[in-house]
Amino acid sequence: MAEAHEAVAFSFTVGPEGFNVDVSYDVFKALIYAGLRSWKLRYRRTLNSLYNSLYPGHPLRGIACCGIVSVLYFKGHDPSFNAIDWLDEHIFQRYFARKNAKIIACITFGAGVYVVLTQVRQYTLKKLFSYHGWMYHEHGTELGLVPKIWSVLVKLCVGRNPSLYSCQNLLPTLPLPSLDDTLQRYLRSVRPLYDDSEYQRMERLAEEFKQTIAKKLQRYLWLKWIISSNYVSDWWEKFIYLRGRSAIMVNSNFYGLVRILIDYTERKKQTHRISKLVFFFIKDAVYVRPTTIQTARAANITCAAFRYRTELDHETVKPLMVQKLIPLCSSQYERQFNTVRIPGKETDKIVHYSDSHHIAVYHKGRWYKVYMFYKNTLLEPCELQLQLDEILRDTTLPDNGEEHLAALTAGERPLWAEARQTYFRSGINRYSLEAIEKAAFVLILDDEDFEIGTRDKNTPVSAAEKGNMTGKFDEYAHAILHGKGYNRWFDKSFTFVVSKNAVFGFNVEHSWADAPISGHMVEYVLSEDILYYGYNELGNTRGTPRFTALKPVKLRWNISENCQIMIEKSLSQAKKIYNDVDLHVFVQDAYGKGFMKKCKLSPDAYIQMALQLAHYRDSGHFNLTYEASMTRLFRDGRTETVRSCSIESSLWVKAMEDPNVTKAERIKLLRLACDYHQQQYRDAMTGKGIDRHLFCLYVVSKFLGLDSPFLQQVLQEPWKLSTSQTPTVYDDKLFQKLIAQKPELAEKIGWSKLKGVVGAGGGFGPVAADGYGVSYIIASEDLIFFHISSNKSSSETDSQRFGQHIGKAMADMRELLEGEARNAGASKTSTE
Repeated sequence: MAEAHEAVAFSFTVGPEGFNVDVSYDVFKALIYAGLRSWKLRYRRTLNSLYNSLYPGHPLRGIACCGIVSVLYFKGHDPSFNAIDWLDEHIFQRYFARKNAKIIACITFGAGVYVVLTQVRQYTLKKLFSYHGWMYHEHGTELGLVPKIWSVLVKLCVGRNPSLYSCQNLLPTLPLPSLDDTLQRYLRSVRPLYDDSEYQRMERLAEEFKQTIAKKLQRYLWLKWIISSNYVSDWWEKFIYLRGRSAIMVNSNFYGLVRILIDYTERKKQTHRISKLVFFFIKDAVYVRPTTIQTARAANITCAAFRYRTELDHETVKPLMVQKLIPLCSSQYERQFNTVRIPGKETDKIVHYSDSHHIAVYHKGRWYKVYMFYKNTLLEPCELQLQLDEILRDTTLPDNGEEHLAALTAGERPLWAEARQTYFRSGINRYSLEAIEKAAFVLILDDEDFEIGTRDKNTPVSAAEKGNMTGKFDEYAHAILHGKGYNRWFDKSFTFVVSKNAVFGFNVEHSWADAPISGHMVEYVLSEDILYYGYNELGNTRGTPRFTALKPVKLRWNISENCQIMIEKSLSQAKKIYNDVDLHVFVQDAYGKGFMKKCKLSPDAYIQMALQLAHYRDSGHFNLTYEASMTRLFRDGRTETVRSCSIESSLWVKAMEDPNVTKAERIKLLRLACDYHQQQYRDAMTGKGIDRHLFCLYVVSKFLGLDSPFLQQVLQEPWKLSTSQTPTVYDDKLFQKLIAQKPELAEKIGWSKLKGVVGAGGGFGPVAADGYGVSYIIASEDLIFFHISSNKSSSETDSQRFGQHIGKAMADMRELLEGEARNAGASKTSTE
């Protein structure tokens, strides 16, 4: 209890000898420092807000403009054409002395001119950012005249060194597609899924919808488009995520595996022989762990995450730019830290706190509050490791109900909402729950090992070992996705998980943002972990503690028997869900995007076609396929759906299964399918998608109480194959900068030629009960991870089997295209 007392500022008791006051001065000082930090943060955010409102201008340029106007005016050269005199005579002389009034009039005119020029520049940029013709430019061909002019104008108008949110007001609004375009695209997308009679039925439903309520719904949606920054995102968050009453574990949350891939690929061109040796080395020694000490790894990544949070607060993280010209929307970054999803009986809500000075830590059934600042200074990893070591040494038993408490966040939402409302509204339970919910994030110190590819980098991997490694990847993925159902707090924006032997993964609540946002943060954390902080010879954190920080606070709970019954009920629901998950990580290392690019095919389109072929072989028929595409070229954009199963892809798949079709015809159909997929992807990114528009029309119909058989059919169609690519968004320049900061270390451990570090990607649960969820990451030129999920209870699916089909499809496509390359080479030789 001594540690718990440190969490309160003072306490007093009344006894025979009078009042006995116990004051914790350390906590009083911590509160003062916290207040100072909050005011500094507000001050910085205010300055950033001013800077962002003027971008691509700058406040200093505004001051310079006012100064130039004043100097010219007092030198007898009036740049205002008597506007300054008018301001002086009619406004400012009433309130100020004559000389001061003229100065203020000059400053007012100069500021006004600068604001107007900035507004013109902002309006011009917004219009330029609305042009997306550059996206449809074929890679490898010369830009046309219009894209060239557009590129020059953007470079002239855009400002230098934008902060994270500088470009938010410059981003265009997501366009509202026309009804005719959406309905035509929809009918084309479902043609491969239906026979003639079913397709004709869908055509009739679409025509009936168009002739009855569609135009009315479109008019109401147009009004929402007029008054909102994005007509989709708020409804998508509310109705798709927060209104869901089923468990978010597996069904909504996603996970990331953060094994470090060392890519020693040289930047300069190498001979074929050297490149082959380099790639062989990658295959046999891809996985490196910087330490095996759990608390050291946890301390480094936690401090790195807080460094990243500081950069977010200061807005020094640069916005991601497409083609180094077009900024992507950064609004999702705002709720990355200090955020929690609060359960409700009918709908959940997202609560974001402006700041947090601690993290919540779980270890062996016990919850702790760990302070990350001392005297307004962020702890160093060596100081944090001492606190985490103390948690590991703590022999205190969990309070009644504490060990399985987090299972409430893993079960159905109404049960958790009822328990929270009944048993966590006051007293010690409220204080402890707030300590978790108001934490920057949650850190789990797992009590299990994950042995994945831990080996000497010169030791080759046998086929049997490789298969065993894949099985361990599956165990690792299961652990990060759902754990035991009670050792993850699924409501927090993200949770770091560090195993007993220092393997790192993360679990993310999905409603507040999409996967690339978390991926960006984790890649930053990885580079800081390895190159900025590092470890000593024993695997511990570096440095010497500067002071004795506050001890970790063991959170106390008073959980009644009735509440424990609800916890166990929620845990039972969670077990039923995660025991049904069939999760498999398929490692494709025969070839990767290098070969695909040589064949002049988009890697993403290529992989999507492989998935179509694999799924057709697995199920025997075509199914509705979902691929997530981002819409962050627009303000507050999130995602749109690319329907990967198309007429073109189905024709190619049938050709691959028909022995009478020639290889030349198969290749032709494959290229047509990839080209059409790329066209769909570009359309989705530029606001010409199908599904978000139809979804919003459906929401409007429900608000108006209008039923539409067509919209009901569309929204009820199951996504039997749900896919997503995990991008590697890491800033390579930042990585090289970090290497430059530690040249001796980089050279000593052989990282001077290091091109980048990437994880093994991540995944999510299946969307349909009898379908697959597939997430993939193109980790390097010769390595792709596929995370495949399905339900064991479905007789139609098997994740291991589907992984084998993916491998076979990739091999067949390589054989097909290698034949084309050989024929092209032979033809060239004969011509010569």
